[in-house]
Amino acid sequence: MPSPNASTPKPLDQAVKRRMAATGQRDTAAELAVRSELHARGLRYRVDVSPLKGIRSRADVVFTRARVAVFIDGCFWHGCPEHATWPQHNAEFWRTKIEANRRRDRDTDRCLGEAGWKVVRAWEHEVPSNVADRIESMLNTRR
Repeated sequence: MPSPNASTPKPLDQAVKRRMAATGQRDTAAELAVRSELHARGLRYRVDVSPLKGIRSRADVVFTRARVAVFIDGCFWHGCPEHATWPQHNAEFWRTKIEANRRRDRDTDRCLGEAGWKVVRAWEHEVPSNVADRIESMLNTRR
C-alpha cells in the first residue's frame, strides 16, 4: 500500500484501514475463479503482465500469441454500474479516484485495440464460467 500523503485522506477507522490494506491488487477471488475455469478448459496464459510496453495497466490474464488481454474489474474500484457504492466519507476523493480508474480503463482499451489486441473486460461479480466462455470465444476468433 502506498505511503500516505497530503492527497490521501485518513481512513474512517482502524477496521476500514485494515480492510483497505488487505485488498490485494492481484489474485483476487474473482481472478482465481476465472483462471481456474480457463485452466480446466486446457487454456494456458500469463498472469499479471502488461500486454504492451508503455502502458501502465497490467492485465489479469494474457494470451500472448492470440493477443487477448483480460481484465477482471472490481465493482468498487472500477465503478460497476450494477454494484458500485459511493462512499460518503471522503466522497470527493473516492469519486475522483474511481472516475480516474474508469478513464484509465478506457485509455488502456484504446491503446491495446490500436496495437491489434482484443480486450475482454469482466466484472468481479460475473459468473466465472460465463467469463471463460467469452474469453474462449474471443480466442477462437483470433486463431
